[in-house]
Amino acid sequence: MAERVKVGIIGSQFQGDIHAASFQIMPEEAEVVAVCSPTPGHAAEMARKYGIPRVFLDYREMLREKDIEMVTIAAPNTLHCAMTVDIARAGKHVVCEKPLCMTLDEADEMIDVCRREGVLLLYAEELLFTPKYVKAKEMADHGAFGKLYLVKQSEKHFGPHSAWFWDVERSGGGVFMDMGCHSIAFCYWFFDRSPIKSVTCHMGTYVHGAKTRGEDDSICVLEFANGGVGLVENSWAKRGGMDDRTEIYGEGGVSYPNLHMGNAMPTYSEYGYGYAVEKAPSTKGWSYPVFDELWNYGSPHEMRHFARCVRGKEKPRSTGEDGRVVMEALYAGYASAGQGRKIELPFRPEGVKRPIDLWLDQAVPKK
Repeated sequence: MAERVKVGIIGSQFQGDIHAASFQIMPEEAEVVAVCSPTPGHAAEMARKYGIPRVFLDYREMLREKDIEMVTIAAPNTLHCAMTVDIARAGKHVVCEKPLCMTLDEADEMIDVCRREGVLLLYAEELLFTPKYVKAKEMADHGAFGKLYLVKQSEKHFGPHSAWFWDVERSGGGVFMDMGCHSIAFCYWFFDRSPIKSVTCHMGTYVHGAKTRGEDDSICVLEFANGGVGLVENSWAKRGGMDDRTEIYGEGGVSYPNLHMGNAMPTYSEYGYGYAVEKAPSTKGWSYPVFDELWNYGSPHEMRHFARCVRGKEKPRSTGEDGRVVMEALYAGYASAGQGRKIELPFRPEGVKRPIDLWLDQAVPKK
């Protein structure tokens, strides 16, 4: 146990809590020794919950701790790049939550500084570690479906936990930025990282216009160089809690992995009973409580893998370069929705501060 990787976490709310819990679920490779949050009391509360010995208000103070080897970033998207640069220059490996950052310039800076400093930039995309989806990928790799021609990935719920997601100045976009990055990464991985040739996207704000300028529903088509097609559907407008599923189509077979339904217990309650599943606002009536939720999501497997990468025991399966591919597709998706046309890749418009501006500033006038 003395060889476990020492971890610091930046962020103490929803995603930071998932990081801490995940390390505790699979503790043999790593241990969390510090947590940081700029909001007084938040980090201390999480530290008490998980027995984390050190608490900081400023992450730069935490980076001075010599024993910390890896730092996970669970902070708003606008902070990812600056934090990554500071972590790398402190000589510590970086685990950055999705999406990687706000712009392609930031993505390149993050990749370059980590390479120069000799540290890993690990992209926290848990769909690549979700046990059910990993099984589907293994089946595809063994030829179960023959040549794949279509991969559909859908993630929908009624909106994020934290206020900053709704603020496009801090998030860079709406649901496509928040959850489309999951689905793009999944399709890219499932098609063995074949280059993305083009992106076509439609998006709109249908339910949450009073609280955000961001889109709350999006549909995106990815065309890959190997001939495959990815269909990406994401929503913050869908009521009833999280819905995460995929469909795999090949000339020799098909599979329909549903992340929650195969791990849920259909339940009816007149009174409600507390927590059922992420993003479910109520448990009255029919609900679908899940068990071992983080395990089913793949979060513990992801963090264990990243710790093993730090020790050189495994080769990274999700990197900053993967995150950059997703960022370029996000750019193209917002531009496609704004211009009403297919966007060919490579695609790198100048002067972009937030991906959503490619939609908000260029949107086709409504007739």
